[in-house]
Amino acid sequence: MKRFLTLFLFLALLSCKDDDNRRSRNPFLLDTAFSFDINLATNSNLSFTGNSQYFSNAGIGGIIVFNSGIGYIAWEASCPNHVPNNCSTMAINGVEAQCSCEDYRYTLGTGDLLNPPGGDQQVYPMLNYRATESGGIITVSN
Repeated sequence: MKRFLTLFLFLALLSCKDDDNRRSRNPFLLDTAFSFDINLATNSNLSFTGNSQYFSNAGIGGIIVFNSGIGYIAWEASCPNHVPNNCSTMAINGVEAQCSCEDYRYTLGTGDLLNPPGGDQQVYPMLNYRATESGGIITVSN
């Protein structure tokens, strides 16, 4: 029994790890709580695959909602790679979002940075929010 308990404790300790979320959490974008609805009847461009729309009424710098063809994806519109400021709200450019501060470009399909700077600089993807659709209403929340 003592061997079993020792083995169990040893395996339990091996399974512990540092909190990776703390290190990978974006230091530039603070958590903000919100929930809002988008009516597809009045925002019909979101009904088409590949289309997106900016909403200024939530998030840090607004929200970009993207129709991926298999669902809706909601992103924070403030560039994730610096402190929010007067140039950090990204503009939609086709299926990409672009920050005018450094001309960083992100894909709206995955939120990944498409043109990372060289070197060892830590870069962050776009901040994703929950987006669910039911009965012609998209609910975006954090």
